[in-house]
Amino acid sequence: MKITTRMISDEVFESSNDNNNRVTIDMRKREDKKDLSPTELVLAAVAGCGAVDIVVMLKKRKKTIQSFIIETDGTRREETPRYFTKIHCTYIVTSPDVTEDELYKSAGLALEKYCSVASSLNAKITCSVQVNRT
Repeated sequence: MKITTRMISDEVFESSNDNNNRVTIDMRKREDKKDLSPTELVLAAVAGCGAVDIVVMLKKRKKTIQSFIIETDGTRREETPRYFTKIHCTYIVTSPDVTEDELYKSAGLALEKYCSVASSLNAKITCSVQVNRT
């Protein structure tokens, strides 16, 4: 998997994948911001990854999902690096046939076993750097 990120301005970047799907990354002050910051994108990635797994599990059980909203809150360290110390997802599902127990079970499996984003946050990841000056 490869992502290419280009500077748009001092605090705005655009990332794209090999299919040219794009996302704008915005580090400007709250009042000037038009897109998500990198840390907000991490929360969105956890929410989206877990949600897809939950939907797959519920659909396998022939459940009907009329709407699905995920509210994700993150707590970060005060010191640098300000990584997340806690992430909490609230799943709000409208369904005529999904029970709360089924949703809890699916959510637990999604975030603890299947979601690669949540698992990556718990993993020891090696980061390396190469620089090229043109």
